[in-house]
Amino acid sequence: MARIISVANQKGGVGKTTTSINLAACLAAAERKTLLIDLDPQGNASVGVGATKAEYSEKNIYHVIIGKTSINDVIYKTKMPYLHLCPADNNLVGAEMELVNEMAREHKLKIALQEVTSDYDYVIIDCPPSLGQLTLNALNASHSVIIPLQTEYFAMEGLSQLLNTVRLVRASLNPNLAIEGILLTMLDKRNSLHKQVVQDIQEYFSEQVFNTIVPRNVKLSECPSHGKPIILYDIQSTGSEAYLSLAKEIILRERGYVEKSSFEEVQLSF
Repeated sequence: MARIISVANQKGGVGKTTTSINLAACLAAAERKTLLIDLDPQGNASVGVGATKAEYSEKNIYHVIIGKTSINDVIYKTKMPYLHLCPADNNLVGAEMELVNEMAREHKLKIALQEVTSDYDYVIIDCPPSLGQLTLNALNASHSVIIPLQTEYFAMEGLSQLLNTVRLVRASLNPNLAIEGILLTMLDKRNSLHKQVVQDIQEYFSEQVFNTIVPRNVKLSECPSHGKPIILYDIQSTGSEAYLSLAKEIILRERGYVEKSSFEEVQLSF
């Protein structure tokens, strides 16, 4: 059965979609069958792996959430053989309102995913930058959540709110929801404040923080406009190295290993 991981943070601009795209691609590069679900109405994760809106405007995750079609009908192939996409467009904005009067509205995605979890090793869900019905659906359907956190002071403010949401979801919907880890992103090693934020987060959250830290990297900013994950756009970039390391770390955590020295055990294939 697939391990379902949401990538969530209600604060925008922290690298959430970048993480969803590139983590999914790196897991696929390791020959893990991976499904990337774009649950953000902006649809950036869909575009970031090369899909065009003309391809999926008639069938996407919106139609699954409102019960008009099966999730099997909205899964598309990508340029990577082990990576599939369930795309989104701005119709998802309306889904929030359409779900208000629905019974069991927080369970729509969880029920839909039951059809495909046996087909994949990992399902990565890119959540919208909010804590509304779509994010609740994602957290309810997931085994764990990755929280991207920009290495800046104000990024810390929204973390407590998200952690509180995770606690509420555990209490009322999904008692087994775990925090996969806090992922530090957009690190500028030349900035002393960034270094201090990293130190503070690592001290406070300890083992909940990933060993991998994603640096600021121009190539990571460029690759979405080319419709490619970073490993297909520039595998030698520091951004590519970071997300390959993150994928290895997640695979090894699944096996029960967390030591950096064990990363070499995971083989990648392109």
